[in-house]
Amino acid sequence: FAAAGDGVLKGSARSIPGLHIRDVLDEVAARDPALLQKFGGHAMAAGMSIAQSGFDSFARLFDEVVRLHLCDDDLRAVIRSDGPVPEVALNLDTARAIHDGGPWGQGFSEPIFDDHFEVVSSRVVGRKHWKLVVRPVAGTQTIDAIAFNAVEFLPTVPDRIHAAYRLDQNEWQGRLSLQLRFEHLEEAAQ
Repeated sequence: FAAAGDGVLKGSARSIPGLHIRDVLDEVAARDPALLQKFGGHAMAAGMSIAQSGFDSFARLFDEVVRLHLCDDDLRAVIRSDGPVPEVALNLDTARAIHDGGPWGQGFSEPIFDDHFEVVSSRVVGRKHWKLVVRPVAGTQTIDAIAFNAVEFLPTVPDRIHAAYRLDQNEWQGRLSLQLRFEHLEEAAQ
């Protein structure tokens, strides 16, 4: 939400599969007609205006209505993978081809892959990101990787990891190279 003047907050919402966000707002409005000044949208996105003084009440009621429509499993993060990338395709040309295949977005997600890696080296950059050099367990090639905002949930990096990743192009000092952008990583089962 952002202040829109005159004590009004304007906000937008994005949804997840299985939750029709505009219908949720409609139910909130039906339960407390004074909360929402205006709202509209569709299954996956909506916009709304509320009185700033009603924000806490809105947040509580919104949460209550959402929980009526979802169970704990619906709120669990799921990563849908396109599988591992063969080592022969782990290169800048493949990353470029995927990048150029966009635009990526809702309903047309950028491919995400997963595989097991040996960690050759790791260091923290910017206090909350892991910069790694990894090698696919079944391969010989070493590849640079980055895991943004990962230090908080993974304070140390194990020797072997299972990671969900995207192929990325890293530009550093005028040079382009392949980089894996880890979306999720965890210790690999031995």
